[in-house]
Amino acid sequence: MIMPRGQQLLLPVNPLFIVFTLLLALIINMLPLGRIVWLPDWLMVLLAFWSLNQPQRVGLGIAFVLGLIMDVDRGSLLGQHALAYTLLVYVTGWMSRRLLWFSSPIQALHLLPLFALAHGVQVLLRVAVGGIFPGPLMLIAPVIETVLWPIVSVLLLAPQRRAPDSDENRPL
Repeated sequence: MIMPRGQQLLLPVNPLFIVFTLLLALIINMLPLGRIVWLPDWLMVLLAFWSLNQPQRVGLGIAFVLGLIMDVDRGSLLGQHALAYTLLVYVTGWMSRRLLWFSSPIQALHLLPLFALAHGVQVLLRVAVGGIFPGPLMLIAPVIETVLWPIVSVLLLAPQRRAPDSDENRPL
């Protein structure tokens, strides 16, 4: 694939770094902060990021398992988060070749409907089994996740952007 003009060639990502970030996001999601509906789903953001940038390493299986763990933690309908996460990872992986050509703010705008869809699937499943509608404040969470996207992408790509050697004679 030809790199877009001005984009830096990235080093390979360490698989342990992917595991660490996903576990950190899972722990943050599991914090007992109550049922605040506008809080961003950090695991959703990181699953979308890694399925966009590393689709061969983070796929549907990981999204499904992490979704089941979130379902058990939240005490929600078993499969609610799993379905939303796998749907998000599938569509993000499907769009990854196209989205990687854009800068991170443009990627965020493309991912806003996907974040809204994932949250919508969770709410629809919750309401379908007799749960209560969380209210209009739940529409803030996908917007916050979209705003966080450029920050998250800069932070998670930073270890891959460092120079392997400080040799002035090597262009890469």
